[in-house]
Amino acid sequence: MDKQNTLRFQNGLKDGIPIALGYLSVSFTFGLTAISMGIPLEVAVVISLTNLTSAGQFAALELIAIFSSYTEMIFTQLLINLRYALMSLSLSQKVEKNMPTHQRMLMSYGITDEIFALAAAKEQPLTCAYFCGLMLLPICGWTFGTWLGGATTTLMPDDIRSAMGIAIYGMFLAIIIPPAKKQTAIRNVVLLAAVLSCLMEILSSFLSISGGFALILCTLVAAAFGAWRYPIQKENSR
Repeated sequence: MDKQNTLRFQNGLKDGIPIALGYLSVSFTFGLTAISMGIPLEVAVVISLTNLTSAGQFAALELIAIFSSYTEMIFTQLLINLRYALMSLSLSQKVEKNMPTHQRMLMSYGITDEIFALAAAKEQPLTCAYFCGLMLLPICGWTFGTWLGGATTTLMPDDIRSAMGIAIYGMFLAIIIPPAKKQTAIRNVVLLAAVLSCLMEILSSFLSISGGFALILCTLVAAAFGAWRYPIQKENSR
């Protein structure tokens, strides 16, 4: 690596520090929850290292807990993580034009919401050296936080460890409630999803629908309702 790329890599490392610190706390909760649901510590660490998606990983824990099929997991992860494809397309317009394919593939591995937001705000073209520096510490923070949370849970008594499974629901509430209180669109979509989920639970006694597919149906219906009822308003052209 030449001097210029070394400097770019170092700048990426500096920009990634705040993201890494934020990921540490969230992945700590993921590690706690994964172990409390019976997932081995090393498996939880590998999940975090290879996925880097908080919503997708927490949703996967729910599906694993109810013994969902691989098909259900695939569709659920596709719905939750589809936004990363759009982020990748957006960043592909900002990278250096002569960047080889293998470097683009390496960068795609580290695209998350926060990393995308920071990279997209850069005015100059993105280089592989800078982006590798940017994603290195967040990846380490996400993976280490998972290990730390899981290792901490293994030291707890069985009763407390089992009770930690409720942490996932607290995290989801912490994510949903603040924006739902401010925006009517989000509040109505969340309420609809909750009602549909309760309805699917009631109908599960009469219909042979697994929990995984019920989650997929609720997500699709609520998202379709939100897109139809609350479309994004385009700015008037001047």
